[in-house]
Amino acid sequence: MSKEVFNQIAEGLEEALSVTRGESSPYRLYVPSEVDVKAIRSKTGFSQKDFASTFGFGLDQLKQWEQGRSRPVQAHRAYLLLINDRPKEMVEALREINMHKFDDGRRRAVG
Repeated sequence: MSKEVFNQIAEGLEEALSVTRGESSPYRLYVPSEVDVKAIRSKTGFSQKDFASTFGFGLDQLKQWEQGRSRPVQAHRAYLLLINDRPKEMVEALREINMHKFDDGRRRAVG
């Protein structure tokens, strides 16, 4: 084990002990119970179809959210907050993730 890895593990253990002793609070992500999905999509400039396919949502589900017939679960709301805050960076990150390497060494984006 490298010294760097050891130091990261030790730092995590110290943080856990600090929380256990009541000296600090664990990190908690606040995700609002309601998000304006249509406003987030509009901010990106994408159509419903393009927004759904770009960010991995079902088109019908996106329409349900925008019409208020259902609401996204907490994980989807957190993801939507990231999209709202950094839409260009999220698109770029997803493009990088979706790159697949072919046997001949060429790279091609999927989707």
